[in-house]
Amino acid sequence: MTAPNASTVIRIQPSKGWVSLKLDELWEYRELLYFLTWRDIKVRYKQTALGILWAVIQPVMMMVVFSLFFGKLAGMSSDGRPYAIFSLAGLVPWTFFAYGLAQSSGSLVGSQNLVKKVYFPRLVIPISSVLSGIVDFLIAFAILLAMMPFFHLWPTANVIWLPLLLLLAFVTSLGVGLWLSALNVEYRDVRYMVPFLTQFWMFATPIAYSSSLLDKYPAWKTLYGLNPLVGVVEGFRWALLGTHTRPGPMILVSALSAVLVLVSGAFYFRRMERNFADVV
Repeated sequence: MTAPNASTVIRIQPSKGWVSLKLDELWEYRELLYFLTWRDIKVRYKQTALGILWAVIQPVMMMVVFSLFFGKLAGMSSDGRPYAIFSLAGLVPWTFFAYGLAQSSGSLVGSQNLVKKVYFPRLVIPISSVLSGIVDFLIAFAILLAMMPFFHLWPTANVIWLPLLLLLAFVTSLGVGLWLSALNVEYRDVRYMVPFLTQFWMFATPIAYSSSLLDKYPAWKTLYGLNPLVGVVEGFRWALLGTHTRPGPMILVSALSAVLVLVSGAFYFRRMERNFADVV
């Protein structure tokens, strides 16, 4: 007489202490990551009057405002390039970062029904929120490339570095988003801080101006690179417009700063993950 087959029991319980990131588990749920990313993209454009044009309107309108106030009235330096295209080259990666930060910071609270009912690595939620901004970035980037010939400018051979610069923007957005999304579960007033943080960060990044203003102070310029978006924005201008603000050591400082934010944010997120379903 054969013995009955023993059923496999999987027990899910909260982790204790500082836990590993379990990236292998994240890979197992890659299909869920894809579907959540696609869901966020569809929700963004669902029942909108202008649809995909929103991806163009935001950076272009900001370019017009910057060109009028900073380019014309304030006379900001644009490294020898027309100010309009100079500012747009900075706004395109910045808009991708800002969108990812805004979406990921509130992603857990916005997906609370899913978090309470089903087990999956919660890291999937903020990652999908940041990834969904890729569509907007590609559209805005296409507009930037289309406008360059009108200013007699052509991308340089340094465009091969653009994927790495975009990756740096993604890492920064996700890293800060992990911190804020985990904090937002515990402290709901975090969502009120995000717009202020984004606005402050924008003026701390050389979008309306050039980092060449700090050329006389090399030590300060390298320190300025602690803002990861500095390397991203100046890298985009260097690769596309051929400006003389080659990132150099500044991009290394920006990359190290971004990785530090991402790693610390991921570990903090995983540490707080045990309480998400109870608090959210």
